[in-house]
Amino acid sequence: MAMKIRLARGGSKKRPFYRIVAADSRMPRDGRFIEKLGTYNPLLPKDSEDRVKMDVEKVQEWIAKGAQPTERVVRMLEAAGVREKAERNNPKKGTPGKKAQEREQEKADKAAAAAEAANAPAEEASAE
Repeated sequence: MAMKIRLARGGSKKRPFYRIVAADSRMPRDGRFIEKLGTYNPLLPKDSEDRVKMDVEKVQEWIAKGAQPTERVVRMLEAAGVREKAERNNPKKGTPGKKAQEREQEKADKAAAAAEAANAPAEEASAE
């Protein structure tokens, strides 16, 4: 049985509240889970102690049993100091989109044309 430590959504529309749960990976996100390990309230400020409440010992027990935490839960564990911070790299995220690249190319072309136009009269004056 593939176990996951993940978030199960609760709360009303546009007012999210999550439980951190250990669940079978085949179960639905908000469906059956084996054990509740904590809560996460994204509406609270980031420096609030009540934003993430987690029973770290239970989480470590589940990880020792082979449960895989999701990316979001891993970040919470890193913030709690349970796991060492992993190096993340997404070089494509910072690159501009196609239209922005086209606009940048047009700007570069205009700047090059303006520089050529400025250099052309100066070359004629030096030739005379």
